[in-house]
Amino acid sequence: MEREGTMILQQRQVLFFFVLLGVSGVASELQQFSVVEEMERGSFVANVAKALGLEVGELSNRGAGVVFKGNKEYLQLHPKTGDLLLREKLDREELCGPADPCVLPFQILLENPFQIVRAELTVEDVNDHSPVFLDTEMVLKIPENTFPGTVFILENAQDLDVGTNSLQNYTISPNSHFHIQIRDSSKGRRYPELVLDKVLDREEQPEVRLTLTAVDGGAIPRSGTVQIRILVVDINDNAPVFTQSQYEVQIPENSSIGSLVVTVSATDLDAGNNADISYTFLHASENIRKTFQLSEKSGELYLKEEVDFESIQSYTINIQATDGGGLSAECTVIVQVIDLNDNPPELTISSLTSPIPENSPETVVAVFRVSDLDSGENGKMVCSIQDDLPFALKPSVENFYTLVTEGALDRESRAEYNITITVTDLGSPRLKSEHNITVLISDVNDNPPVFTQRTYKLYVQENNSPALHIGSVSASDRDSGINAKVTYSLLPPETGDLPLFSYISINSDNGHLYALRSLDYEAIQAFQFTVRATDGGSPALSSQALVEVLVQDENDNSPFVLYPLQNGTAPCNDLVPRAAEPGYLVTKVVAVDRDWGQNSWLSYQLVKATEPGLFSVWAHNGEVHTARPISERDAIKQRLLVLVKDNGQPPLSTAATLNVLLVDGFSEPYLQLPDATKEEVQTDSLTTYLVISLASVSFLFLVSVIIFIVIRLWKRKRNASEGRHFDPNGPFPSYLVDVSGTGTLSQNYQYEVCLTSGSGTNEFKFLKPINPTPLPTQTTGKDSSENPNLRNSFFFT
Repeated sequence: MEREGTMILQQRQVLFFFVLLGVSGVASELQQFSVVEEMERGSFVANVAKALGLEVGELSNRGAGVVFKGNKEYLQLHPKTGDLLLREKLDREELCGPADPCVLPFQILLENPFQIVRAELTVEDVNDHSPVFLDTEMVLKIPENTFPGTVFILENAQDLDVGTNSLQNYTISPNSHFHIQIRDSSKGRRYPELVLDKVLDREEQPEVRLTLTAVDGGAIPRSGTVQIRILVVDINDNAPVFTQSQYEVQIPENSSIGSLVVTVSATDLDAGNNADISYTFLHASENIRKTFQLSEKSGELYLKEEVDFESIQSYTINIQATDGGGLSAECTVIVQVIDLNDNPPELTISSLTSPIPENSPETVVAVFRVSDLDSGENGKMVCSIQDDLPFALKPSVENFYTLVTEGALDRESRAEYNITITVTDLGSPRLKSEHNITVLISDVNDNPPVFTQRTYKLYVQENNSPALHIGSVSASDRDSGINAKVTYSLLPPETGDLPLFSYISINSDNGHLYALRSLDYEAIQAFQFTVRATDGGSPALSSQALVEVLVQDENDNSPFVLYPLQNGTAPCNDLVPRAAEPGYLVTKVVAVDRDWGQNSWLSYQLVKATEPGLFSVWAHNGEVHTARPISERDAIKQRLLVLVKDNGQPPLSTAATLNVLLVDGFSEPYLQLPDATKEEVQTDSLTTYLVISLASVSFLFLVSVIIFIVIRLWKRKRNASEGRHFDPNGPFPSYLVDVSGTGTLSQNYQYEVCLTSGSGTNEFKFLKPINPTPLPTQTTGKDSSENPNLRNSFFFT
């Protein structure tokens, strides 16, 4: 599996490389600039804006910059003025050596929109170097029988300048035997040759000394000199001959120091000293002498210093073989340096944009350039990044790449990307380099706040204190910074008259809810409202949640006695016949409680009576019954105090006062009772609106009773006219209604109208139970109204 994956990766890299070759063919028009070497740092070179036809401020807006190979920074671009300035003093000889012209390629990079302009900087030479001879003295051995016109090759001088500033001429000190002639090589160099004008005579002058002067062509010429020492020797008529006129050899750039490069060989037909050959460098530059070492006796050429293909690809070495008689020959050794993949690729980031907004479309994140000092396959490169990232590499011109997003990103899913750019060459073995960049994703307001609950239910006890904290709502936002800052607000109700903002307020920062005033369960049991959470983005996003507030009841209302009415000026007197048996229903205390649940459960208790033990009160329904038979000693007027208590914590209670009259019967004399003694009137603790409500209920109740009495009178009159009667021991009369109590009355009772004292026979008081004593039988022809016991008496429930 690994082998298959490697083959797939190699195929993808080769395909990517050919795509790169296709793209790199597209280039802008070449811009050329020039500068004279040795100019001071900061010197003006050219105006790039003018050269590119751009406005001055446009360079700054487009993020212009210059990029040289190998990350060298020879120039700097002033983005505001567009001036191209020298970053450092340039030495043409150091930059280009003997190459002429000296051209430094670079690129002008415009980031927005992305554009690369190819450019060249030509460094012009100045005459800042004098010709120099590497040897301080040249020694020539010339046989005395040498013919005039014989040419002797001399070592040339070295001049680092080029063009007209380079070495142009040689002169020799005045003499009678020699003159100098100049030989031009195919590479444009000039070499001096010593020409014999007159035959030498060893016996006359065994040694000749001359001065050779090399002169360059600068405006102010520079020169260098060397001494030539000529030794006149005996005749040597055979010069050395090399076995090859040219040797070609290849060495890898990682060759070790001291390794043998090549061996040159020359032969001489002479014998003795004239056949003794020595080998020396001829016309060798300082770099050749520093890199190679030549054995004078054997002709073996050794490596003296490591060679680097990326610096020099080949060396041309001239070697001279000289015999003992001074005759010489020369050969050429060409050493080719073989490139090895010894340089990993290099990556230079030109621009990096971080952070980038998460909703950005395809965006250029980084611009970088790759380079490899090796050549051939060793210098070809492919770039790659991790496969699981939403980014892509796109090749541009001149080995430039752009790192772009493949689409909009989501900061909430991932806020930071660590991208490793891997550059691999195609050499063997392959070398690679990696560069890590971090891209941050900035937030955009694309997430609304989200409540922890869609509906909140809060509980608050009634009679709460104002500004009470009753609960909180909470919403979170997946965005960050100001986009995640949530504020809360109340929405006004869409319908209804509920004054919401007078009941509830909310802390806009933390969502705490407060009750602005005391709530009354009896007025409002529950209400709901909508809370909006809004983030701080632009535009702002929001969401809503429903809040329901349930008011919980407290025992804050005392029982209210509906009957007997406690605030009347003429209290009702309940009539009880003295013949009533124990358990006789006297009356019933009717009370209500505005609270809820167990706070409204009522119980009744007799706390005070004129005759203790005569009456009892049922605890659950408030019915007052006789507890024993009534005796003659019992007072006619009985006053009872009944306590009505609810079941709250703590319980609340109300006292009700009942007036009971003990009578022997319900005849007319007993109905004409004196006015009751005035009792102390208890102060009503209820509010005004309860009094009005009770009065209204009482009025409606009295109207209903009167209507009912009229109907019953009309029915009884009709029955009397038909001669109907009833037997108390027989079935219950049809005009007496049977009532079943459910919580108010627990038994069936007969009631009559209770009239107020002194009202005669015309004023209605209340309903009272009828004594179950037999009624007198109605006589034919007499109206039942003549019976004093029946007049002003009615039967109903």
